[in-house]
Amino acid sequence: MNAWTAAALVLLAVPVPAYLWVVSRGTAIRRLAGAALLPTTVGAVFLLLPQAYDRPAYQDLALMLAVLAPAGTLVFTRFVAGRRHETRPAHDSRTGT
Repeated sequence: MNAWTAAALVLLAVPVPAYLWVVSRGTAIRRLAGAALLPTTVGAVFLLLPQAYDRPAYQDLALMLAVLAPAGTLVFTRFVAGRRHETRPAHDSRTGT
């Protein structure tokens, strides 16, 4: 195990469980923050591992994650916003309520 592998292991062992806990148990805003920070940390791990194994082609995975992670956050935000609107009663134009 070299320093690159140790740094990747620390990034996986310390913040990732905290992010997963926040995503599963927090309020909507905290879940959104956890969902946005998790891919950032995993992307950093995906940048450290190619250095550890001397395989520069593995950095493509970090690039794909960096491109796709914001889209995942937007989908999660839309899902949370959609759930909030579903709990409101629908407006009935016939009765005016």
